[in-house]
Parts: sequence; structure tokens; C-alpha cells
Amino acid sequence: MRRPSGRHPARSAGLALLLLASPGPVLAQPPDLPAPNILWVSSEDNGPHLGAYGDDYATTPNLDRLADRGLVYRNAWSTVPVCAPARTTIISGLYPSSTGAQHMRSQSRLPEGFRFFPQVLREEGYYVTNNAKEDYNLAKPGGQGAVWHESSREAHWRNRPEGMPFFSVFNFTVTHESQIRRRPHTQVHDPAGVRVPAYHPDTPEVRRDWAQYYDKLTEMDALVGERLAELEAAGLADDTIVFYWADHGPGLPRGKRTALHTGLHVPLIVSVPEKYRHLAPADYEEGGSTDRLVGFIDFAPTMLSLAGIEPPPHLQGQAFLGAHEAEPNEFLFGFSDRMDERYDLVRSVRDKRYLYARNFLVDRPYGQHLSYQMETPTTRVWLRLFQAGELNEAQAAFWREKPSEELYDLEDDPDLVNNLAGSAEHEAERERLAAALRRQLMTIRDLSFLSEGEMHRRAADMGGVPWTYGQGGYQIERVLPAAELATDRSTWGSGDLERLTRMLRDPDSAVRAWAGIGLRIRGEEAVLGARLELRAALNDPSPPVRIFAAEALGRFGEERDLAPALELLLASASITENGFFDALLALNALDYLPPEVFGGPDAQDWRNRLARLPSEVEGLDRRFRNYVPRLLEAIWLDLPDR
Repeated sequence: MRRPSGRHPARSAGLALLLLASPGPVLAQPPDLPAPNILWVSSEDNGPHLGAYGDDYATTPNLDRLADRGLVYRNAWSTVPVCAPARTTIISGLYPSSTGAQHMRSQSRLPEGFRFFPQVLREEGYYVTNNAKEDYNLAKPGGQGAVWHESSREAHWRNRPEGMPFFSVFNFTVTHESQIRRRPHTQVHDPAGVRVPAYHPDTPEVRRDWAQYYDKLTEMDALVGERLAELEAAGLADDTIVFYWADHGPGLPRGKRTALHTGLHVPLIVSVPEKYRHLAPADYEEGGSTDRLVGFIDFAPTMLSLAGIEPPPHLQGQAFLGAHEAEPNEFLFGFSDRMDERYDLVRSVRDKRYLYARNFLVDRPYGQHLSYQMETPTTRVWLRLFQAGELNEAQAAFWREKPSEELYDLEDDPDLVNNLAGSAEHEAERERLAAALRRQLMTIRDLSFLSEGEMHRRAADMGGVPWTYGQGGYQIERVLPAAELATDRSTWGSGDLERLTRMLRDPDSAVRAWAGIGLRIRGEEAVLGARLELRAALNDPSPPVRIFAAEALGRFGEERDLAPALELLLASASITENGFFDALLALNALDYLPPEVFGGPDAQDWRNRLARLPSEVEGLDRRFRNYVPRLLEAIWLDLPDR
């Protein structure tokens, strides 16, 4: 599809352990043509708010010029709406929830023989550099120096030995969430000209944040221009395929961290020089655009394909360029799990017209109190207006409990404020996308239906590699239906309470955990109806089951349930006495208890216990060091008469 001049409008593979050795290189270009160089320029925390995508408010001349000689992908998705698991998807070519790497800043490892795609390029003669962000949730196969020739702020293609093709990455952080809210800031874009999305309140704070976001896009665009000029000056532009992309949606609430189109839709521009046009897709046209569905899961096989290397069969995406270009995707899939200190579980799928989302922690709002996100003025004013009852339905939804299902028309409702999941007219679309999503979760054996601590315990029992979970380690065929029953609001009052109560006695702790969640989200009537079984679950051998039962009783049980529930949660919240992720789960549960639980005759004792909870522990991964202090602060802020 040709874009107008000037401004521009806007399979998964199974998880069987297949042949892990890299296939040999396949001829991808004429014999006298060297392998192409590949340059990535990427930015952080921004959607396709660029001139090349038809945004007249944006000032991005360098990216617009790149688009004039390249192809704009209108339907590119990040896969995960936050940096670490998104970058983990890219580097591994695997969905993070199939490798145990889905939670924000966690750590897992791949089976023996699996490699990051730059390692394969390196082995086939490429000079591979990264400047400079990594942020992977997977341990590097082969150790620190095995992936990149150089990964630092000095890494550059020009350091390569003469004659070597290069794969080189340059990442720009000027658009990051932290920069959108940095003050003082000299405004360039007029806040009066901002288009405020329908889910945000139209306030001066929101307009200023959005305007500063566009200012930062312009700064990023200048940095991209410098890299492209550098390539031209070296006489390498005709030998280099250039990619520009951003790692996920805007660093504003309901963008970043939200597994909907607003958090997953990213820009992707690819420029293929004339001599390598045989590696471009059939619809490639300079200055053109395509509606092909492309996700980060597809980047690894695509880079190998461009180098003439057949992607190994365990990769879960589809090459969209090169000698091994695959059939276009019918669907793209999105994922959202723990974001810093807060747990969530959202799965989404889209085709070219519709987006469907399935929420599994429906009593947790999208707008949980996530400390880092609360630093943004938009977040604070938005929450304040919600608490004052001054928002309309579209604006208030972010702060309320989530529906089990969401369905949006991406053409007619780009801000995703009109949920069509209950529309009879759209029932066929809902069923089709829901079925595609469920097939995907089963195919990749999505590990998020285990609590994080439980996932790592089971991995340890099987050699420490979550990927190897088979029938013995993780029976998703039983666990996923339990999660669906527990969180499907449409089943309430139709015999589901009896089933959930029986599930509390299931031999699989993951099924029992979902039973506890299901009773909790149904509220007082369900918890009181299953109070005997929930009380018994306080002694369950599985920490998550105990924690979910305690939260249910603490929020909705009888008065006599409060003391044992609070006792268990406080004991479970100590990171020196429990696994870190179990303690994190308990702290989240404590924060959702009614503040008055910390009142009454034992109030001072409970508060003293809370105050004595450790906020750090020796040997803790430094990436987790802020999570417990943030949760403890949030709990204290909610206490009455603090």
C-alpha cells in the first residue's frame, strides 16, 4: 500500500525439544553479493506517534525520511508492554511465559543448546554489537561474553574487523517514562494541541505530560538522524538494512504495562537498499506501508532469515523478511504479568480488526498502586479525580475491577473504551479470538498460571529450566481450565461455587491456588459459603494457596477469621523467612485487606508486626531491591490514623 507523500497515515511453534543445533547457512543472495549489514535503531516507551504514521502533531523528520525510503508496518506489536520481558522476547525468539521469564525483571534460563539469535549470527560470521541496554530476563547462554562481540556504550559497527558484515543495535532512552515527567522542562510542543485519549481526563497535567512526550520523540528523532548520517558518511547505506522500532507503548498510564493496543502497538520501519531487495517481502515499496501483523516474537527468525540462516524449529515466531520468510501471522498475542511489585495476569490477541483480552486477576484493576508509575503527574491527577468521582465511565475503568473479557474494534475505537465483549453482534468475533488465544496458551504451555514462587520451585525440581515442564511438572491441561472457571464472571451463580470449593482439595497446588482466587474475587457470599475449606487451606503445604485463602478470609470472612488470616499473611511477608516471591505475594495481599483490619483491640500489635517486617535481605537480586519497601510504604499509607 502506497502512503501519500509528506505525512503518512497511519505460529506459534510447539514446545517440544526439537533439533537444537543451528542449521547451516542457506544461500540468501546471489553468489557475488556479500551478506547484508543490519542496523537496529530503537527507542523506549513510545508508540507510533510519528509523522510517518500520520501524526501531524509529531515532529520526527528523520524517521519520516527513513519511512520515505522504507516500509512502515502499521500493525506491529511489542508482545509485552514493558521493557525487560519485551526485550527478552526479541533476543530469544520465545514467548517469555514459555520460558519463565515473563515477570518484570526476573531471571530464568534456557535449555542446553538454545541460544540468543545474535549468537547464531556471530557464529555465521557477523560482528554483533549492542549499544547498550540489555535487560534480559534470561541468563545469557554460554555466559557474559558469548552473545555480543561488544555490549556497552562504546559498542559500534565501526569497531569490526575489515570485511565483516555487522548486526548492530543502538538504543535511545530519551523517550523513557522517566523523561516524560522530568522537570524542569522547556516545552516545545504546545499542550493545547495535544489529542488527549478518551481514557485520560483532559487536565493541564495530562496535556503537559503528553506534550513533553512529543518533545522527547523529537529529541529521539534527532539521535536516529545522527546514526543514519553516520552510516551514509561511511558509505554503507547501500549495504545495510535498517530497522527502527520502539520497545512498547507510551510511558503514560494505560500505555506502558497494559497488554492492550495502547501498550503494545509500536512503530516499526524497515528500509531495504536496492541491492538486497530480493530479501524484502512482496509488498515492499519505498514510501509504502503494510498491514501485515508483526510482533517482537518474529524478530529473531527474521534476523536469521535475512542472513540466510534457516530459523531453528523451536523459535515461536515467523520470519517476515529474508530467504526464509514465512506466511503472515493471522494473530498477534500480548502478555502482562508482574509489573515491578504488583501482580497481574492479562492475555490478549488481535487480528487486523479486533482485539480480545482475557483478564485472570479480575479483582485487581489495571491501575494498581505501582510506585514508579505513580511518579507521573498524569497518574496522580487521574487517580485523584477518580477518588473524587469526577470521571466518566471510559476514564474511570482503569481504576475499577476488570471484566473477565474485553473486545475492541481497533478501527472504530482506537482508544479502546467501548468493550464489545457482551455484544451479540460481535459474539462470533469474541469466540474466534478467545479460541485462538486459548490454543496459544496451551501450545506454549503458558507458565503464568503458576504463582511466580511456585513456578521457580517446580523448575528447580526439574533441573532449573521451566521450558522443560512436561506432564509431570506442569499440567496446564488441568490448570488453565481451573483459572478460567475461577475468573469467568459469566459463570457466577451457576454451580461454580461448589466446583471451586472442591478444587481446594485438588492434588495439584496450582488448581487449589486458583480455587482460592476464584472464591476471593466472588466476594463475601462465596467466601462465607466456603469458609470451612478456606480455613483449612491456611494450613496448605503450598505457600500461594495459604496466601490466597488468607486474603479471601481477611477481606470477606467472619470477624473470627481476621486474626488467623492476618497472622498468616504477616508471617508469609517476611523475605528473610520465606521465598522472595511468596513474600511479595503476601505483601500484595496485605495491601488489599480493608484498612480497618489493622484497627480494633489488637491494632498496635499488628502494626508493630508490620513495622518489623524486613525490607531487605542479603543476596537479593539488586533489581528487586525496591519492591518490598514500595509495598510496605503503600500498606502504611492506607492505614487509618497512621
